[in-house]
Amino acid sequence: MTSPVPPYHREDGPADAPPLVLGPSLGTSLQVWEPQVEALARRFRVVRWDLPGHGGTPSDVLLNASTNTGAGTDTGTGLGAGTGTGRTDGPCTVAGLGGLVLALADSLGIDRFAYAGISLGGAVGAWLAVHHPDRIASLALVCSAARFGEPAAWHERAALVREQGLAPVAATAAGRWFTPAFAGSPAADALLAGLRTVAPEGYAACCDALATYDLRGDLDRIGAPTLVVAGRDDPATPPAHARELADGIPAASLTEIAGAAHLANAEQPVPVLAALLGHLTAVPAPEQPTDDRPRHAAGTAVRRAVLGDDHVDRAAARTTAFTAVFQDFITRYAWGEIWTRPGLSRHTRSCVTITALVARGHHDELALHLRAALRNGLTPEDIREVLLQSAVYCGVPAANSAFALADRVLAEHREES
Repeated sequence: MTSPVPPYHREDGPADAPPLVLGPSLGTSLQVWEPQVEALARRFRVVRWDLPGHGGTPSDVLLNASTNTGAGTDTGTGLGAGTGTGRTDGPCTVAGLGGLVLALADSLGIDRFAYAGISLGGAVGAWLAVHHPDRIASLALVCSAARFGEPAAWHERAALVREQGLAPVAATAAGRWFTPAFAGSPAADALLAGLRTVAPEGYAACCDALATYDLRGDLDRIGAPTLVVAGRDDPATPPAHARELADGIPAASLTEIAGAAHLANAEQPVPVLAALLGHLTAVPAPEQPTDDRPRHAAGTAVRRAVLGDDHVDRAAARTTAFTAVFQDFITRYAWGEIWTRPGLSRHTRSCVTITALVARGHHDELALHLRAALRNGLTPEDIREVLLQSAVYCGVPAANSAFALADRVLAEHREES
């Protein structure tokens, strides 16, 4: 029997860094991760891959898989139903796509890896975490679901694409992928242009995979640390789907991204990157190392993601022999131990931090963390609600000062944007 042919892929980052595999959504290529890849590649060996018929992966990769790929037997072996001949005659499945990812990892000499995927790419990661837990170190599911609606709708879309090509799907994709505010932007137009280049058979085959995918009964088998990211305005996989994932996966955390539809990482790249870095660099409390260097490195990564590179670089430049011990302390303790914990999302941690700073009247730190809150996905409206809540429990004079300060920070943010 032949071995699965790995899909087209691209690597970024140091070869000796921890491996991170990124999966795309239906209708997009590995380019969909472009907004995050540069920052992720500073800390990880990033491997992006293309779905069959998308980007650089040919549709006929679906016919080049062994039925004994190790992809599991719960939902079919190989890429389709399998016949024992080394080729597949049945429809494409998420299990089969998972087999392609394992073949890719094996070809690169990667045993255990972190995985993040968007929509269908996320489903592949969730399936791997259930059926190959020894391979998945951590998992991030972006705008994904345990089940993507009724099978009939996917079969109808597959038939439409096989008959008429991608034009009918591309004509309506903007309404699923983007909010009205983002549709028509250069980034949105580039993604839609990429959709039009997808091979119809590859797209239809992936629709077949989505039609048969249902992991709702297996979510409790996912043991990898898991982050679920939802676009608050996503019509394809709305926040209720994300909550189902987060509720079903033990100890999973959930982050909702404001002002984002289905391709949240393209529409709101900074909050999504912050959520990913916080999750991927987290050191779970029961397994914290005695060597503080990993904690310091994780703290530095999260500090940069939340406060911004410019602020951290300025703080480093101002560090003296006298203050160095304090900078090391807050990097390891505040950022490397507290902000990296998986129990709360970055969004929630920003809310708590703002409230505490209002209560204590620490206005310099409050201005800093108001800017950080925007990076962590809070909207101006979210910040206003936090300050109103603070007025009740921290006092009206404290909230009055905080509102004035927040007004200035938000005005500066609008000008910069």
